[in-house]
Amino acid sequence: MYFKFLLVVLVLSLTSCKTQHIDTSSVKAVNNKLPEFSWDKMPLYMHLRKATAFTKEEIKFIAKHPLITFEKTTGSKTFGSTEKGTIKAAKAVKKINPNAKILYYKNVVINWSGYQEDEVFLKEHPEAFLVDTKGKKTLMSNKKNGFFDISQQQVRSYWLNHVTKMTSNPEIDGVFLDANIKVLVPSFFKSRIGKEKQKEIETGYLSMMEELDKNLGNDNLLIANILRVRPEFKDAGRAYLKFFDGSYLEGFEHENFGMTYEDYLAKGIDAVQKSAREGNVITMSLGIGKALKNTKTGIDDKRKRLNKNNNFTKRLDYLLAIFLVCAEKYSYVYPHDGYGINTSAVWLKTFPQYEKPLGKPLEFAKREGYIYTRKFEHLDVWLDIKNKTAKLNYK
Repeated sequence: MYFKFLLVVLVLSLTSCKTQHIDTSSVKAVNNKLPEFSWDKMPLYMHLRKATAFTKEEIKFIAKHPLITFEKTTGSKTFGSTEKGTIKAAKAVKKINPNAKILYYKNVVINWSGYQEDEVFLKEHPEAFLVDTKGKKTLMSNKKNGFFDISQQQVRSYWLNHVTKMTSNPEIDGVFLDANIKVLVPSFFKSRIGKEKQKEIETGYLSMMEELDKNLGNDNLLIANILRVRPEFKDAGRAYLKFFDGSYLEGFEHENFGMTYEDYLAKGIDAVQKSAREGNVITMSLGIGKALKNTKTGIDDKRKRLNKNNNFTKRLDYLLAIFLVCAEKYSYVYPHDGYGINTSAVWLKTFPQYEKPLGKPLEFAKREGYIYTRKFEHLDVWLDIKNKTAKLNYK
Protein backbone atom coordinates (compact mmCIF):
# COMPACT_ATOMS: atom_id res chain seq x y z
CA MET A 1 0.00 0.00 0.00
CA TYR A 2 2.47 2.55 -1.30
CA PHE A 3 0.11 5.53 -1.07
CA LYS A 4 -0.17 4.96 2.68
CA PHE A 5 3.61 5.16 3.02
CA LEU A 6 3.75 8.45 1.14
CA LEU A 7 1.01 9.88 3.32
CA VAL A 8 2.73 8.84 6.55
CA VAL A 9 5.95 10.55 5.44
CA LEU A 10 4.09 13.79 4.75
CA VAL A 11 2.15 13.71 8.03
CA LEU A 12 5.34 13.13 10.05
CA SER A 13 7.01 16.03 8.33
CA LEU A 14 4.16 18.30 9.42
CA THR A 15 3.93 17.30 13.09
CA SER A 16 5.38 20.62 14.18
CA CYS A 17 2.12 22.27 13.11
CA LYS A 18 -0.13 21.51 16.09
CA THR A 19 -3.10 23.77 15.51
CA GLN A 20 -3.53 24.24 11.79
CA HIS A 21 -5.25 21.35 10.03
CA ILE A 22 -3.38 20.18 6.95
CA ASP A 23 -5.47 18.54 4.23
CA THR A 24 -3.26 15.66 3.08
CA SER A 25 -5.86 14.20 0.73
CA SER A 26 -4.31 15.87 -2.30
CA VAL A 27 -1.14 13.77 -2.00
CA LYS A 28 -3.02 10.46 -1.92
CA ALA A 29 -2.44 8.38 -5.00
CA VAL A 30 -5.51 8.09 -7.19
CA ASN A 31 -7.08 4.81 -6.17
CA ASN A 32 -10.46 3.73 -7.50
CA LYS A 33 -11.02 1.18 -4.76
CA LEU A 34 -11.53 3.89 -2.12
CA PRO A 35 -15.09 5.07 -1.33
CA GLU A 36 -16.43 8.46 -2.28
CA PHE A 37 -15.91 11.02 0.45
CA SER A 38 -17.22 14.52 1.15
CA TRP A 39 -17.07 16.93 4.08
CA ASP A 40 -20.29 18.63 2.91
CA LYS A 41 -22.37 16.68 5.44
CA MET A 42 -21.75 13.99 8.06
CA PRO A 43 -19.89 11.13 6.28
CA LEU A 44 -21.95 8.02 6.99
CA TYR A 45 -21.26 4.28 6.85
CA MET A 46 -23.80 1.44 6.65
CA HIS A 47 -23.41 -1.99 8.29
CA LEU A 48 -26.43 -4.28 8.35
CA ARG A 49 -28.03 -7.64 7.79
CA LYS A 50 -31.42 -9.06 6.93
CA ALA A 51 -31.93 -12.76 6.20
CA THR A 52 -34.75 -12.06 3.76
CA ALA A 53 -34.73 -9.84 0.68
CA PHE A 54 -34.56 -6.07 1.17
CA THR A 55 -37.56 -4.00 0.11
CA LYS A 56 -37.27 -1.30 -2.56
CA GLU A 57 -37.51 1.36 0.15
CA GLU A 58 -34.66 -0.28 2.08
CA ILE A 59 -32.43 -0.56 -0.98
CA LYS A 60 -33.04 3.10 -1.78
CA PHE A 61 -32.04 4.05 1.78
CA ILE A 62 -28.93 1.82 1.78
CA ALA A 63 -27.82 3.25 -1.58
CA LYS A 64 -27.44 6.72 -0.06
CA HIS A 65 -24.28 5.54 1.71
CA PRO A 66 -20.85 5.59 0.05
CA LEU A 67 -19.60 2.51 1.95
CA ILE A 68 -21.73 -0.50 2.89
CA THR A 69 -21.08 -3.84 4.59
CA PHE A 70 -23.67 -6.56 4.13
CA GLU A 71 -23.28 -8.74 7.23
CA LYS A 72 -23.48 -12.52 7.64
CA THR A 73 -26.90 -14.07 6.83
CA THR A 74 -27.76 -11.31 4.33
CA GLY A 75 -30.50 -12.65 2.03
CA SER A 76 -29.75 -16.25 3.01
CA LYS A 77 -33.37 -17.27 3.65
CA THR A 78 -34.71 -15.78 0.44
CA PHE A 79 -31.87 -16.65 -1.93
CA GLY A 80 -30.44 -19.79 -0.31
CA SER A 81 -27.08 -18.51 0.92
CA THR A 82 -25.26 -15.48 2.24
CA GLU A 83 -23.15 -15.42 -0.92
CA LYS A 84 -26.17 -15.17 -3.23
CA GLY A 85 -28.04 -12.83 -0.89
CA THR A 86 -25.12 -10.42 -0.68
CA ILE A 87 -24.67 -10.27 -4.44
CA LYS A 88 -28.40 -9.74 -4.98
CA ALA A 89 -28.45 -6.86 -2.49
CA ALA A 90 -25.25 -5.36 -3.89
CA LYS A 91 -26.61 -5.47 -7.44
CA ALA A 92 -29.80 -3.70 -6.37
CA VAL A 93 -27.82 -0.97 -4.61
CA LYS A 94 -25.50 -0.48 -7.58
CA LYS A 95 -28.46 0.10 -9.89
CA ILE A 96 -29.28 3.19 -7.83
CA ASN A 97 -25.76 4.25 -6.83
CA PRO A 98 -23.05 2.70 -9.04
CA ASN A 99 -20.38 4.51 -7.00
CA ALA A 100 -21.27 2.85 -3.69
CA LYS A 101 -18.50 0.60 -2.38
CA ILE A 102 -19.88 -2.70 -1.10
CA LEU A 103 -18.02 -5.05 1.22
CA TYR A 104 -18.65 -8.77 1.50
CA TYR A 105 -18.61 -9.98 5.11
CA LYS A 106 -16.26 -12.89 5.81
CA ASN A 107 -15.16 -14.04 9.22
CA VAL A 108 -11.48 -15.01 9.40
CA VAL A 109 -12.09 -18.03 11.62
CA ILE A 110 -15.74 -18.55 12.73
CA ASN A 111 -17.92 -20.91 10.72
CA TRP A 112 -21.12 -18.87 10.59
CA SER A 113 -24.08 -20.69 9.08
CA GLY A 114 -25.64 -19.59 5.80
CA TYR A 115 -22.53 -19.82 3.62
CA GLN A 116 -23.18 -22.46 0.96
CA GLU A 117 -19.55 -22.91 -0.08
CA ASP A 118 -18.45 -23.32 3.55
CA GLU A 119 -20.99 -26.09 4.04
CA VAL A 120 -19.77 -27.96 0.95
CA PHE A 121 -16.11 -27.58 1.92
CA LEU A 122 -16.62 -28.75 5.51
CA LYS A 123 -18.71 -31.71 4.40
CA GLU A 124 -15.87 -32.81 2.15
CA HIS A 125 -13.17 -31.88 4.69
CA PRO A 126 -14.46 -32.44 8.25
CA GLU A 127 -10.85 -32.26 9.43
CA ALA A 128 -10.99 -28.53 8.65
CA PHE A 129 -12.96 -27.96 11.87
CA LEU A 130 -10.90 -26.75 14.81
CA VAL A 131 -10.91 -29.26 17.69
CA ASP A 132 -10.01 -28.85 21.35
CA THR A 133 -7.34 -30.67 23.36
CA LYS A 134 -9.70 -33.67 23.68
CA GLY A 135 -10.35 -33.89 19.97
CA LYS A 136 -13.87 -32.46 20.21
CA LYS A 137 -15.17 -29.78 17.87
CA THR A 138 -14.55 -26.33 19.37
CA LEU A 139 -17.65 -24.14 19.53
CA MET A 140 -18.59 -20.55 20.12
CA SER A 141 -20.33 -19.64 23.36
CA ASN A 142 -23.68 -20.11 21.58
CA LYS A 143 -22.79 -23.85 21.30
CA LYS A 144 -23.76 -23.79 17.62
CA ASN A 145 -20.99 -22.35 15.49
CA GLY A 146 -17.55 -23.86 15.19
CA PHE A 147 -14.24 -22.57 13.89
CA PHE A 148 -12.06 -23.18 10.87
CA ASP A 149 -8.62 -24.55 11.68
CA ILE A 150 -6.67 -21.89 9.82
CA SER A 151 -3.38 -23.42 10.94
CA GLN A 152 -3.96 -25.83 8.02
CA GLN A 153 -2.77 -24.79 4.57
CA GLN A 154 -5.78 -26.36 2.84
CA VAL A 155 -8.15 -24.35 5.02
CA ARG A 156 -6.35 -21.08 4.32
CA SER A 157 -6.30 -21.87 0.60
CA TYR A 158 -10.05 -22.53 0.63
CA TRP A 159 -10.74 -19.30 2.53
CA LEU A 160 -8.60 -17.23 0.15
CA ASN A 161 -10.14 -18.85 -2.94
CA HIS A 162 -13.63 -18.20 -1.59
CA VAL A 163 -12.93 -14.52 -0.93
CA THR A 164 -11.21 -14.16 -4.32
CA LYS A 165 -14.26 -15.64 -6.05
CA MET A 166 -16.66 -13.31 -4.23
CA THR A 167 -14.65 -10.17 -4.86
CA SER A 168 -14.29 -11.04 -8.54
CA ASN A 169 -18.01 -10.34 -8.87
CA PRO A 170 -18.42 -6.81 -10.28
CA GLU A 171 -20.98 -5.94 -7.60
CA ILE A 172 -18.49 -6.52 -4.74
CA ASP A 173 -15.73 -3.98 -4.04
CA GLY A 174 -13.90 -5.59 -1.15
CA VAL A 175 -14.08 -7.57 2.08
CA PHE A 176 -15.04 -6.85 5.66
CA LEU A 177 -12.89 -9.10 7.88
CA ASP A 178 -14.23 -10.00 11.31
CA ALA A 179 -12.92 -11.79 14.46
CA ASN A 180 -9.33 -10.68 13.90
CA ILE A 181 -9.07 -9.82 17.60
CA LYS A 182 -10.24 -13.30 18.64
CA VAL A 183 -7.28 -14.76 16.78
CA LEU A 184 -4.70 -12.22 17.95
CA VAL A 185 -5.64 -12.10 21.66
CA PRO A 186 -4.25 -15.36 23.12
CA SER A 187 -6.88 -15.70 25.85
CA PHE A 188 -9.77 -16.46 23.49
CA PHE A 189 -8.40 -19.64 21.89
CA LYS A 190 -5.78 -20.70 24.43
CA SER A 191 -8.41 -21.80 26.95
CA ARG A 192 -10.09 -23.91 24.26
CA ILE A 193 -7.23 -25.50 22.33
CA GLY A 194 -4.04 -24.91 24.33
CA LYS A 195 -1.17 -22.46 24.00
CA GLU A 196 0.72 -24.25 21.21
CA LYS A 197 -2.30 -24.65 18.93
CA GLN A 198 -3.35 -21.06 19.61
CA LYS A 199 0.01 -19.85 18.30
CA GLU A 200 -0.44 -22.00 15.20
CA ILE A 201 -3.84 -20.40 14.59
CA GLU A 202 -2.33 -16.93 15.01
CA THR A 203 0.54 -17.76 12.65
CA GLY A 204 -1.92 -19.12 10.10
CA TYR A 205 -3.98 -15.96 10.32
CA LEU A 206 -0.98 -13.69 9.72
CA SER A 207 0.02 -15.77 6.71
CA MET A 208 -3.54 -15.65 5.38
CA MET A 209 -3.80 -11.87 5.75
CA GLU A 210 -0.45 -11.37 4.04
CA GLU A 211 -1.64 -13.46 1.10
CA LEU A 212 -4.96 -11.64 1.02
CA ASP A 213 -3.27 -8.25 0.84
CA LYS A 214 -0.82 -9.44 -1.81
CA ASN A 215 -3.47 -11.08 -3.99
CA LEU A 216 -6.40 -8.68 -3.62
CA GLY A 217 -5.14 -5.52 -1.92
CA ASN A 218 -4.42 -3.54 -5.07
CA ASP A 219 -7.96 -3.69 -6.41
CA ASN A 220 -10.16 -4.46 -3.41
CA LEU A 221 -10.99 -2.52 -0.29
CA LEU A 222 -9.90 -4.53 2.78
CA ILE A 223 -11.47 -3.35 6.03
CA ALA A 224 -10.83 -5.28 9.25
CA ASN A 225 -12.38 -5.17 12.69
CA ILE A 226 -8.92 -4.61 14.17
CA LEU A 227 -8.40 -1.39 16.16
CA ARG A 228 -9.24 -2.03 19.82
CA VAL A 229 -7.71 -0.87 23.10
CA ARG A 230 -6.62 -4.03 24.90
CA PRO A 231 -3.76 -4.76 27.32
CA GLU A 232 -2.42 -7.46 24.93
CA PHE A 233 -2.24 -5.03 22.01
CA LYS A 234 0.54 -2.55 21.51
CA ASP A 235 -0.87 0.74 20.28
CA ALA A 236 -4.43 -0.66 20.03
CA GLY A 237 -3.51 -3.06 17.24
CA ARG A 238 -2.35 -0.39 14.80
CA ALA A 239 0.58 -2.54 13.65
CA TYR A 240 -1.84 -4.94 11.93
CA LEU A 241 -3.18 -2.19 9.67
CA LYS A 242 -0.28 -3.01 7.32
CA PHE A 243 -2.49 -5.77 5.88
CA PHE A 244 -5.58 -3.61 5.39
CA ASP A 245 -6.91 -0.33 4.02
CA GLY A 246 -8.48 0.58 7.32
CA SER A 247 -10.40 -0.45 10.38
CA TYR A 248 -13.96 -0.85 11.53
CA LEU A 249 -14.57 -0.02 15.18
CA GLU A 250 -17.02 -1.43 17.68
CA GLY A 251 -17.12 -1.69 21.47
CA PHE A 252 -15.53 1.74 21.43
CA GLU A 253 -16.93 2.77 24.80
CA HIS A 254 -17.78 -0.19 26.98
CA GLU A 255 -14.62 -2.29 27.38
CA ASN A 256 -12.19 -0.84 29.93
CA PHE A 257 -9.86 -3.51 31.44
CA GLY A 258 -9.69 -1.77 34.81
CA MET A 259 -9.39 1.71 33.32
CA THR A 260 -11.95 4.43 33.89
CA TYR A 261 -14.46 5.00 31.12
CA GLU A 262 -12.78 8.24 30.11
CA ASP A 263 -9.23 6.82 30.10
CA TYR A 264 -10.28 3.84 28.01
CA LEU A 265 -12.11 6.05 25.53
CA ALA A 266 -9.22 8.55 25.35
CA LYS A 267 -6.83 5.75 24.36
CA GLY A 268 -9.22 4.64 21.64
CA ILE A 269 -9.61 8.17 20.33
CA ASP A 270 -5.83 8.57 20.19
CA ALA A 271 -5.42 5.34 18.20
CA VAL A 272 -8.11 6.31 15.71
CA GLN A 273 -6.75 9.83 15.27
CA LYS A 274 -3.29 8.48 14.45
CA SER A 275 -4.66 5.87 12.05
CA ALA A 276 -7.00 8.28 10.27
CA ARG A 277 -4.21 10.85 9.80
CA GLU A 278 -2.10 8.14 8.16
CA GLY A 279 -4.73 7.70 5.46
CA ASN A 280 -6.53 4.63 6.76
CA VAL A 281 -10.24 4.25 6.08
CA ILE A 282 -12.16 4.42 9.38
CA THR A 283 -15.66 3.00 9.79
CA MET A 284 -16.79 3.88 13.29
CA SER A 285 -19.77 1.94 14.60
CA LEU A 286 -21.28 3.58 17.69
CA GLY A 287 -24.27 2.32 19.64
CA ILE A 288 -27.11 4.73 20.33
CA GLY A 289 -28.61 2.37 22.88
CA LYS A 290 -26.64 1.11 25.87
CA ALA A 291 -24.49 -2.00 25.42
CA LEU A 292 -26.22 -5.06 26.83
CA LYS A 293 -24.62 -6.37 30.02
CA ASN A 294 -22.75 -9.68 29.75
CA THR A 295 -22.73 -9.45 25.97
CA LYS A 296 -19.82 -11.38 24.50
CA THR A 297 -17.94 -8.62 22.74
CA GLY A 298 -17.10 -9.42 19.15
CA ILE A 299 -20.03 -11.77 18.42
CA ASP A 300 -22.07 -8.65 17.77
CA ASP A 301 -22.22 -5.17 19.19
CA LYS A 302 -25.61 -5.84 20.77
CA ARG A 303 -27.61 -2.93 22.12
CA LYS A 304 -30.57 -2.31 24.37
CA ARG A 305 -33.79 -2.05 22.40
CA LEU A 306 -34.73 1.57 21.78
CA ASN A 307 -38.17 3.10 21.84
CA LYS A 308 -38.99 4.76 18.52
CA ASN A 309 -40.52 7.69 20.39
CA ASN A 310 -37.38 8.43 22.41
CA ASN A 311 -35.44 11.64 21.84
CA PHE A 312 -31.95 10.56 20.75
CA THR A 313 -30.54 14.07 20.25
CA LYS A 314 -28.17 14.28 23.23
CA ARG A 315 -26.82 10.76 22.81
CA LEU A 316 -26.43 11.18 19.06
CA ASP A 317 -24.63 14.53 19.49
CA TYR A 318 -22.22 12.85 21.90
CA LEU A 319 -21.48 9.97 19.52
CA LEU A 320 -21.02 12.26 16.54
CA ALA A 321 -18.67 14.46 18.58
CA ILE A 322 -16.53 11.40 19.37
CA PHE A 323 -16.37 10.63 15.68
CA LEU A 324 -15.64 14.21 14.61
CA VAL A 325 -12.63 14.66 16.90
CA CYS A 326 -11.14 11.59 15.17
CA ALA A 327 -12.30 11.98 11.57
CA GLU A 328 -10.12 12.62 8.56
CA LYS A 329 -10.73 12.01 4.87
CA TYR A 330 -12.15 8.48 4.42
CA SER A 331 -13.60 8.38 7.93
CA TYR A 332 -17.26 7.36 8.21
CA VAL A 333 -19.66 6.89 11.12
CA TYR A 334 -22.60 4.56 11.79
CA PRO A 335 -24.72 5.32 14.88
CA HIS A 336 -27.02 2.34 15.40
CA ASP A 337 -29.00 0.16 17.78
CA GLY A 338 -27.93 -3.20 16.37
CA TYR A 339 -27.11 -4.60 12.94
CA GLY A 340 -30.23 -6.71 12.50
CA ILE A 341 -32.58 -4.18 10.95
CA ASN A 342 -35.74 -6.11 11.79
CA THR A 343 -35.40 -5.11 15.45
CA SER A 344 -34.01 -1.59 14.97
CA ALA A 345 -35.85 1.52 16.13
CA VAL A 346 -33.70 3.83 13.99
CA TRP A 347 -33.69 1.88 10.73
CA LEU A 348 -34.64 4.06 7.74
CA LYS A 349 -34.32 7.19 9.89
CA THR A 350 -32.30 10.23 8.87
CA PHE A 351 -31.48 12.54 11.77
CA PRO A 352 -31.14 16.34 11.40
CA GLN A 353 -27.45 16.15 12.34
CA TYR A 354 -26.81 14.11 9.19
CA GLU A 355 -28.19 16.79 6.89
CA LYS A 356 -26.64 19.94 8.38
CA PRO A 357 -23.59 21.42 6.62
CA LEU A 358 -20.24 20.31 8.06
CA GLY A 359 -17.38 21.56 5.92
CA LYS A 360 -13.72 20.65 6.03
CA PRO A 361 -11.87 20.51 9.36
CA LEU A 362 -9.84 23.64 10.03
CA GLU A 363 -7.55 21.95 12.56
CA PHE A 364 -6.80 18.69 14.31
CA ALA A 365 -8.71 18.18 17.55
CA LYS A 366 -7.28 19.84 20.66
CA ARG A 367 -7.37 18.09 24.02
CA GLU A 368 -7.27 19.49 27.53
CA GLY A 369 -7.76 16.77 30.10
CA TYR A 370 -10.88 14.92 29.00
CA ILE A 371 -12.25 17.78 26.92
CA TYR A 372 -11.77 17.86 23.15
CA THR A 373 -12.50 20.72 20.77
CA ARG A 374 -12.33 20.95 17.00
CA LYS A 375 -13.40 23.48 14.38
CA PHE A 376 -14.93 22.69 11.00
CA GLU A 377 -16.00 25.22 8.38
CA HIS A 378 -19.63 25.11 9.54
CA LEU A 379 -19.41 23.45 12.95
CA ASP A 380 -17.56 23.80 16.25
CA VAL A 381 -17.31 20.60 18.30
CA TRP A 382 -16.98 20.47 22.09
CA LEU A 383 -16.69 17.05 23.75
CA ASP A 384 -16.36 16.07 27.42
CA ILE A 385 -15.81 12.31 27.66
CA LYS A 386 -15.64 12.27 31.47
CA ASN A 387 -19.16 13.65 31.82
CA LYS A 388 -20.38 12.11 28.56
CA THR A 389 -21.62 15.36 27.11
CA ALA A 390 -21.06 17.23 23.86
CA LYS A 391 -22.08 20.35 22.00
CA LEU A 392 -22.34 20.63 18.25
CA ASN A 393 -22.42 24.36 17.55
CA TYR A 394 -23.44 24.91 13.94
CA LYS A 395 -22.44 28.28 12.50
